[in-house]
Amino acid sequence: MNVDFFGEGWREILQQNGLDSFDALWNLDVEWFEAPNERRGGWSGVARIQLSAPNGKEIGLFLKRQQNHMCRSPLHPVRGILTFAREFKNICHFRQIGVPALEPVFFGQRQANGDRQGILVTRELEGFSPMDRPVFLPGRQGLLSTVKARRALFAKLAELLRRLHASRRQHSCLYFKHIFVKPVGEAAFEVRLIDLEKARWQPLKQRAAFRDLYTLSRHADNWPLTDYMRFFLIYRQERHLSPESKRLWRAIAAKHAAKGKRKRDKSSATCGAAGG
Repeated sequence: MNVDFFGEGWREILQQNGLDSFDALWNLDVEWFEAPNERRGGWSGVARIQLSAPNGKEIGLFLKRQQNHMCRSPLHPVRGILTFAREFKNICHFRQIGVPALEPVFFGQRQANGDRQGILVTRELEGFSPMDRPVFLPGRQGLLSTVKARRALFAKLAELLRRLHASRRQHSCLYFKHIFVKPVGEAAFEVRLIDLEKARWQPLKQRAAFRDLYTLSRHADNWPLTDYMRFFLIYRQERHLSPESKRLWRAIAAKHAAKGKRKRDKSSATCGAAGG
C-alpha cells in the first residue's frame, strides 16, 4: 500500500481546495505548463495551478504528473523507479543538509491497470528567476552590474555548492536555468536549486565538485573569465589558488579542451562526408 506524503501544513490547504488525494490531483483538468514529454517508456508533464489559502491569498504550485517514466537506481537496477520518486527523495535530502531547493507539497505514486503513476507537487518560487535570464548577465545594466553585486551572488552560490559537495552530493545538471535567484536587497540574493532528478551521491566529494563546477563553467559563456575565477576563489575560500585548486582548475580546463576537440573532429567528419 502506498502512503502519500503531504508537506507540513499543506494537507489542510489541499483539502480546502478539494485536492487532498492522489485521484483528485491526477484527474485535475489543467493546461500544461510544460507539455508532456514521451520517453523512458512513458510520459511526464508539468502544470501550474493556483490554490486559495486560508487567509484568502492565492498560492502558486507546480503539479507534475507522470506515467511509466522510469529510471534505474542501485536499489532498483532492473525494474527501476519513477523519476519523480528520485526527485522527491533528493528534494528531501537537500533540505536535510541545508541546501535550499524546492518546497515539497505532495508526493504520491501508485500502480493502476498495470501502469506506474506518480505525482509531485512543489511550491512556486515566488520572486525567483533562473540565472540564464539577461538580467543576471554581467554588464552595465541588470542586477549584476557592479562587482559588489556579483561578489554577493557568487558568495551565496558558492556557499550552497560547498555544503552540497561536503555531503558528497552532486547536482549533475548544474545549468544556469536550474539555478534560481531572488534579489532581497541591494547586492543581496537568495539562491535555490531546481531539477534535482539527476542529483546523486558520490563517494568522493572532489568528484562531485569537479562535475558540477565543470558543468557550471561550460554554461557560463557570458561570464568574463575574471568573474568565473572570482567565483572559483570564493568557492574554494581562497585569495590565491592553492596547488590543489590549481589542479582542479586545470582539470576543468582540460575537459573543456577535450570536449572542444571532439566537437571539431565531429564537425570535420561531417563536412568531409558531405563533400565526398
